[in-house]
Amino acid sequence: MKFTDGLWHRPQGHNFQGGVEVVDILNDGKNGELDFLVASKHVASRGDTLNGSLLTVNISSPCDDIIKVRIDHHKGVREHGPHFDLFPDGAPDSPKPSIIRPDDSTLALKSGTLTASVNTSAYSYSVSFTDSTTGKPVFLCGTEPKGQAFIDVPYAHTLGQMSEAGCMSTYPDALTGVAPSNSDPNAKVRFMLNELTLSVGESVYGLGERFGPFVKNGQSVGIWNQDGGTSSQQAYKNIPFYLSSRGYGVFVNHPEEVDFEVGSEKCSKVGFSVRGEKLEYYVIGGGSMKTVLMNYAKLTGKPALPPAWTYGLYMSTSFTTSYDEKTVSAFLEGMKERHCPVRVLHLDCFWMKRYDWCSFSFDSEAFPDPAGYIRTVKEKYNVKVCVWINSYISQRASIFQEGVDNGYFIKRTNGDVWQWDLWQPGMAVVDFTNPAACKWYAKLLQGLMDIGVDTFKTDFGERIPHLGVKYHDGSDPRKAHNFYTHLYNKVVFDAVQERYGEHQAALFARSATAGGQRFPVHWGGDCESTYEAMAESLRGGLSLTSTGFAFWSHDIGGFEGKPPAGLFKRWLAFGLFSSHSRLHGSNSYRVPWLYDSEGDDEASRVCSIMTKTKLRLMPYLYAQSIYATNTGVPVMRSMVIEFPDDPMTPNLDKQYMLGDRLLVAPVFSDDTALVYIPSGKWTCFWTSEVIQGPRWIKQTDYPYTRIPVYVRENTVLCLGPESVEVPDYDYATIGLQVKSYAISDGEEAVVEVPTGKGKDWAGKVTVKGGKIKAEGVKVAA
Repeated sequence: MKFTDGLWHRPQGHNFQGGVEVVDILNDGKNGELDFLVASKHVASRGDTLNGSLLTVNISSPCDDIIKVRIDHHKGVREHGPHFDLFPDGAPDSPKPSIIRPDDSTLALKSGTLTASVNTSAYSYSVSFTDSTTGKPVFLCGTEPKGQAFIDVPYAHTLGQMSEAGCMSTYPDALTGVAPSNSDPNAKVRFMLNELTLSVGESVYGLGERFGPFVKNGQSVGIWNQDGGTSSQQAYKNIPFYLSSRGYGVFVNHPEEVDFEVGSEKCSKVGFSVRGEKLEYYVIGGGSMKTVLMNYAKLTGKPALPPAWTYGLYMSTSFTTSYDEKTVSAFLEGMKERHCPVRVLHLDCFWMKRYDWCSFSFDSEAFPDPAGYIRTVKEKYNVKVCVWINSYISQRASIFQEGVDNGYFIKRTNGDVWQWDLWQPGMAVVDFTNPAACKWYAKLLQGLMDIGVDTFKTDFGERIPHLGVKYHDGSDPRKAHNFYTHLYNKVVFDAVQERYGEHQAALFARSATAGGQRFPVHWGGDCESTYEAMAESLRGGLSLTSTGFAFWSHDIGGFEGKPPAGLFKRWLAFGLFSSHSRLHGSNSYRVPWLYDSEGDDEASRVCSIMTKTKLRLMPYLYAQSIYATNTGVPVMRSMVIEFPDDPMTPNLDKQYMLGDRLLVAPVFSDDTALVYIPSGKWTCFWTSEVIQGPRWIKQTDYPYTRIPVYVRENTVLCLGPESVEVPDYDYATIGLQVKSYAISDGEEAVVEVPTGKGKDWAGKVTVKGGKIKAEGVKVAA
């Protein structure tokens, strides 16, 4: 939301009240907090205290290196939920913030290496944040005079916002509680604003899974979950957190819509605003982008560790294609014959009868004996079974009336069930704020797990009404819109974990909000079958992992349309060098033998090579996953997170690090590969050629049977044998091939090897002077 007209003017009808002067210090350090009043004008006399406004500002620290700022205008407004779960993994160690008064005009709070300093001089209110990790304070960002404000905006000016677009009803005005009308010239909506400085050369990342430019500078971003595919500013996973190249992050603690202006309203500012009377945000330090992500994970939750079998290839039936037992079995047989090991069979929507979504009952015509069929495919093809679900119940579904009778659905304000005909005719939406509805939904899932289902694709969760509706627990519908997906995924994840145990639960989820990283895995949503969409997907994934999501996947080949053979083969390689891998489409199948011309089955060869390579890499990938779940640093990460001091990395969005040792650069054309190699020695994974960085490599006629993958110097990889067919083998006893890459003379390289069954370690392998020492791990001769 923009509140200026150029540099000097305000839009007509806006009432802008920005803080310019601290007029009273209410608390100068008691209990480790600062509280003070800020006026929107200079107060020189008693008369200046009349007919004016004040902002009440609180600065505190929940743990070291994290500082919270809360700004209130009118504090009498009731705070309706929902609220983000903060520190869900347990309360942090008690912080020991110190209060500092370096001079008469500065009051500061220091937490760990992060300090917030308040300028209390007349006309000069500001808050600056500095980091002292290196011993010397380094400026990160700050709020300047008038950078904290409340603004009353004509209701008509808000209609272009995400949460109002296309809506037929209205939302009560924060000032009067009355639903405003576009025809009422006096109708106002109140916003709270904070602006933080954006320094020269500073780049901003994150804000969820965003498919546009990877660097968010110059963009207006609305945090509002929508089902818009991958080709627009809309996103399925909106996270009110951004990561700065200067080594700090900002988390805006509001589940409702938050509007970010990242150098787009004021070129040197990041502004964020919400409706209402308060604004709360956290500045997160730590000295590096990686450490910021670790601290952010403490605040919003660390990712769960997915079971090892989820890293294998998911094969989907696709969406609108025809499939029954015979068709599905033929695909599994075809993949087996072509040495493309499938570990998860995914049944998309039409495992249920049309119009019955979600009844949670198999279509008896296509699958007359679902329990028997699931048992058979598991025994014959050694697969896990995933089924598609969502949280929308159509009117024809057999369970619809049960949901109505028991109050399990979101209601209109008059008490009727909220329904519409988009997606499914007459569909209602499960109200996960109702504990009874959660138990009901979990029981439906348990029935499917009883017949052998292992995991669920939790689709949708974005089309959640927020106007003219009410929730069981009284949640504010506007706040609940984004937060809904968190409740949805949590119910499903908890149900699966209750059945199969810790480290044995996983989803395949589309929508998310802050904290959603706790319930992996997430995939990128509906993309087209083009190279452009493949690049969009990667930008979305790197943006998402920049907001604390450790695991990410995407539809190999694209969802919409049938990809050309070249694109499909390139996307196969990209998909199988992602943390998780799924073949899925809309109206065409994604089995590889359907893509090349008759007599040429190169796509199957690519699928086989890439799948088996990923299986061999599992000891490395699973170890990196344990690290991610222990720290919050993602498995797939952008180059700038790993190499923040390299001036080439801030804008790199077509390659990434897979863990901290492998550089992966998908090929976005039929022939030419382009990759940037950072400083140091890097070894081509396929040819063992050693490249000295920094440099760019451009290669034409790049084969489809490879993807540029380079191994960092001083790396030891423990690879499974070429014969492995599943990702969840016993890494300790199978006999690993140990490969070392550019070990420096006299250096010792050590790698830990996981068991593959949770977070336990089987042992370690040490390489020094060409000699291998294995402890607790069997290695091949």
